[in-house]
Formats: sequence, structure tokens, C-alpha cells
Amino acid sequence: MRPPAAPSGYMAMRVADGLSQPLDLTAPPDDTARIFIVEKTGTIRILKGGQILPRAFLDLSSIVSNGGEQGLLGLAFHPQYASNGKFYVYYTDKPGGNIHVVEYVVSSNPDSASATSREILFVDHSRYSNHNGGQVAFGPDGYLYIGLGDGGSGGDPNGNGQNLNALLGKMLRIDVNSGSPYSIPAGNPFLGQTGKRGEIWSYGLRNPWRFCFDRANGDMVIADVGQDRWEELDYEPAGMGGRNYGWSRMEGRHCYPPGTTCNQTGLVLPVAEYDHQAGCSVTGGYVYRGRLHPELAGTYFYGDYCTGLIRSFRIVNGNAVEEKDWTRAIRTEAGGAMQGLSSFGLDASGELYLVLLDGEIYKLVKRP
Repeated sequence: MRPPAAPSGYMAMRVADGLSQPLDLTAPPDDTARIFIVEKTGTIRILKGGQILPRAFLDLSSIVSNGGEQGLLGLAFHPQYASNGKFYVYYTDKPGGNIHVVEYVVSSNPDSASATSREILFVDHSRYSNHNGGQVAFGPDGYLYIGLGDGGSGGDPNGNGQNLNALLGKMLRIDVNSGSPYSIPAGNPFLGQTGKRGEIWSYGLRNPWRFCFDRANGDMVIADVGQDRWEELDYEPAGMGGRNYGWSRMEGRHCYPPGTTCNQTGLVLPVAEYDHQAGCSVTGGYVYRGRLHPELAGTYFYGDYCTGLIRSFRIVNGNAVEEKDWTRAIRTEAGGAMQGLSSFGLDASGELYLVLLDGEIYKLVKRP
């Protein structure tokens, strides 16, 4: 069932175009003058003063494998970026397509990274080219969270989602401020347990395509791309690690494979889902906490890559309420749906952006 239409009075304003397959958008803490855009092909570009700067902030195109679902997939700035200049990228490498999470440092030029500052945090090997996950983000606890897909192909043939001795199909949490190249926080749920990786924060994920932390309370929402029938949104109260979100025992709120029964003991079911009549690949967004639209405070936005569907809800007592459909309100400059919606993003002020794989960037604004 389609949720009721969103209130009128909003629109998407195009702020940039001509990018090469953009996949992510973010900004350093407190840097309201610049927005950083990740291009799948291996570069990070800066939007400054309404223009894309001609020189890339970082160019990894020579080492990034970008076919299919591979590429430069995520970017996170250290909470103390203003003083230490550190940031983190997630990409698949040439020639093997292995997952890399790497630390870099900005150069003396604030609009250019130091390519020689490279420090690899970890590498994970995948047999298949899809389901790489791809986001890195710092939580309110100061730790780095990393969303990894199950490594492909279809149906999780290697059983990674439920295997606590594998990093694929998981949300990880690591401490980049200590250890070499990182340490595992003492509060991680599986730390020190035999046959379980201490880096794991939560598990049972198929391909988490964007997750976010609510800036007001630290709660997390994870958008997990489904297999054949269901796209899901998972809610996690702040600090509640160790959760099993079900894949590959379940797809959304339904046993997998379809038509089978399954043991749901210990599983955390999605707070929201939609079927493949509405879309085919969920794109997770953010809980809005900006200043332009105070009436939207606490609203979580998400969409679908295939159809351009845009929806929202609020979380109240662990439930999704006030669901709205924004698909007719948030349109491209040409008047079409936001098809190819590869990501949402936030600037340093908490304003919401939409990223289209065709190279366009939009901002949620009031209609004149």
C-alpha cells in the first residue's frame, strides 16, 4: 500500500551536474563552504561556491575497479578532521575487486588530498563482483562504522550473512584512533569470542546501501537491498550492537527462499519494507536535522534506485510512523522521477541532498 502523499511546498533544486557516476555526498564537520562528492570511477570532487572545482580532491581511478557494483563507494571525514586532516574511503581494487578501507590525509592545500599518505586499514576478499556494501561513517561514539555486503552472488551462496567468522554481510565498528592500523572497541558484542570476528557490530545484512545516524540521538537506520521481492529498512537504537537482521534466513519480514518456513528466533525484523512493484533496490537516506525545514525534524528519507521512489517516516518507540510518499513532490529539473537515485547526502548544516548516477545533484528546498 502506498503511503499518503507528502505535503506540498517542497522541491528538489539542482545544484550540480556533469559528474561521473556520483555515489556519495558528504562534508567535513563544520565546513559549510564545501561539499565532497564521490564518483564511482575513483575520484572525489568538491562543490564550492556553486561550482565543481576542476581538480579532484583525490584521484584513485588508477587503482579502483569500477565495473558493475564496484567502484569508489564511500567517504567519511574524521570527527577531528579540522585538526588532523584524516578521512577514510571504501573502494574495490584493480584487478581483483577486493574491498579496501583506506585512510588518507589532506595536503597543505585544503582542496587536495595527499595521495602518499595512504594507510590501508583492511582488505576483504570477495568471490563475486556484487554486494560490496560500501559506506563508511563515524558514529556519535567516535568509532568508524563500515557496511559490508554479503559478497554476492544471489542468495548468499557462501552463507556470509549469518557467519560470525566472516566480515561480509555485516556492520563493523572499529577504533581508528588507537592500534595499528586500528583497534576493536571494548563494547563490540563479539570481541574475544572464539570463532567470531571482534570487528562485527551487527549482522544478517545482504547489501547495506547506505546507513545513517540520527544526529539528535545516535539511532541508526540501515537500508538493506533485497533479493527478489522485498527491500527493507532496519532500525537500531543507539548503542544496541549484536543484532541479527535476518539475511539470508529472511528477506524483509518474509522467510527466504519464498514459500519456506524459517526460525525467526533472535532476529530483528525491519521497521519498514516495500515490495518490487514499488521498486527494486533501496537507497538509504538520512534523518533530517537541518535548519531549512524545522517541520521535518526527525523525518527519515529513503528512496529506490530503479524507480525514483522517495518516501519518509519517523521513528516513534521503535516503530515507523507518519509514512509519506514524496515521489510526486521531489522531481528532477526535467520533471521526471529521481531514477538512478544512487545516494542521499548531508552537508555540514544537515541539509538533505539527492545524488543521481547520471551526474546530477539536487537539494531539498522550499518551493518558491
